[in-house]
Amino acid sequence: MTPNSTAAHSDTRPVRDKTIEELEGFVAAAPGVQTHVVTEVHRLRKLPLKRLRIEDLRLLIGQDVARQYLVPLALDHLDRHPFAAGDFYKGDLLLAVARVSEPFWTLRPHLRRQLITALQRGLERIHKVRTVPTMEADLKAALQQHEAPLPPGPSN
Repeated sequence: MTPNSTAAHSDTRPVRDKTIEELEGFVAAAPGVQTHVVTEVHRLRKLPLKRLRIEDLRLLIGQDVARQYLVPLALDHLDRHPFAAGDFYKGDLLLAVARVSEPFWTLRPHLRRQLITALQRGLERIHKVRTVPTMEADLKAALQQHEAPLPPGPSN
């Protein structure tokens, strides 16, 4: 990774107009390993956030890339469509976001509330959607996990 020569603090563009590389302040070197996931993540880091598709968000969030920028975008989609789908199945974005580790949510309780709402809305609509057989159980488990009290953190 090399430092980005652009001064991030002087860039007044909206976050959605910036790339992950710009937001994080570095440009990743070309990947040495050439798997689909590695090359796709490398490519997506160079796109403005507003150009990321549902599948792109699912992949990047699942790979723990720039979650502080991508989870809010994903939750915006999930507010409108809890079963927004990437390339796998209806609801794959919701489950990718629900699987983000606890420390992320501890620092961002307002986003956790949005996730809980999306999970509740998903469960309300589960019988109207054709998706994987385990979706209802996965949503219930995620909801139970995220409704549990947060451990003490900096904002609690």
